[in-house]
Amino acid sequence: MSGAPGAADGAGAGRAPAFAPAPLVRHRWLPLWYQVSQSLRASVLGRHPGDPLRLPTEEDLAAHYGVGVLTMRRALKELADEGLISRRRRHGTFIEPGAGRGAPRRLLGSVDAVVAQQSGDLTAVLGHGPAEVTAELAEYFPDLAEIVSYTRLRSDRESGEPVSWAENAVRPEVAARIDPGALEGAPMTKLLRDTAGVAIGRITDTVRATLADPATAELLGVPLLSPVLHYTGVTYDARGRVVDVARIRYRGDRFAFSVSVEA
Repeated sequence: MSGAPGAADGAGAGRAPAFAPAPLVRHRWLPLWYQVSQSLRASVLGRHPGDPLRLPTEEDLAAHYGVGVLTMRRALKELADEGLISRRRRHGTFIEPGAGRGAPRRLLGSVDAVVAQQSGDLTAVLGHGPAEVTAELAEYFPDLAEIVSYTRLRSDRESGEPVSWAENAVRPEVAARIDPGALEGAPMTKLLRDTAGVAIGRITDTVRATLADPATAELLGVPLLSPVLHYTGVTYDARGRVVDVARIRYRGDRFAFSVSVEA
């Protein structure tokens, strides 16, 4: 059987072409089914308008990722449980047109997983430029008086509805290697690693419930003091220095975060 997704179940059966997911970069310390599910998740959420909604067969997907069918089946179940795909007996597996609306963010601990979670939404860069290191940021950048700030608004790809807004505080020498316009097409974590050449050592995540302040209420189109999720993600390089602090406010009616610990 061909390893190219959709090659075996496409034109021969008179069907429309199947969706082609990106390849997988493996990490030895994470469950393989999880890595596959997150790689496929990123491809599904980052698809372009007009891309096929039908996925290749389990066998073709397993060959594409280089895994067994049982591993592929568990990965697909993960996406089905999130509501990103639906499986129709005798017809195949299909991406849900509204995929990603309100789906939980589940992290097990790789940079690729973080990139997968950040993919899929439409992103508008609201502003960027030098900014003072505030008291809130001083604990992360004790050696700096100034960082480069980026502000972004993310909207649902299908409806255009605002879903989150983000502020990133980045070290100036790292920010000098990032084109702000590239943030409209790629997550900051991906640009830090692949464009700025940062050897990411770890990322720590903190999520807390809070109430919408005036800026958040206006940007997200929610009532003042309505519930929002405030996420702080701190990215460290291989030497242990903080290179980026992301502060993201998510609409409380659209997002849930879950964390799994594997034995």
